[in-house]
Amino acid sequence: MGTWDTGHFDSDSAADFSGQVDDTPWAERETVVREALAFAAGASEYLDSDEGAVAVAAAALVAAQCPGGTAVTTPYGPKEPLPVFAPELRSLAVRALDAVLGEDSELRELWDESGDKAWAAGIARLKEILTAAPAG
Repeated sequence: MGTWDTGHFDSDSAADFSGQVDDTPWAERETVVREALAFAAGASEYLDSDEGAVAVAAAALVAAQCPGGTAVTTPYGPKEPLPVFAPELRSLAVRALDAVLGEDSELRELWDESGDKAWAAGIARLKEILTAAPAG
């Protein structure tokens, strides 16, 4: 896992995802975020750490647009403007984060092994923001 800190974009996979979002035409950026979330939320087997990191980054982008959300200002996040995401992405993001925190998640296992609690606290905060936001 090419990870340098506990932030939502502080891994090679998340930073690459940000580049993918930037490289996607503006009108299709929501689709890229939706697909990343849907992949994790729909994982029926073991969720790879790279896919988990991408789901966390996508969830952070959705949460940033919610009341109480924090703007993504890290240099590893997308640099190009994002559309206003459909409200239903909020519940999809929560399901994706549940998968990332689940028993069959390599990313969760790696963070558990590290003993660092800041990562899980950051995920919990994202879930709080996403669930507190109006459904639309």
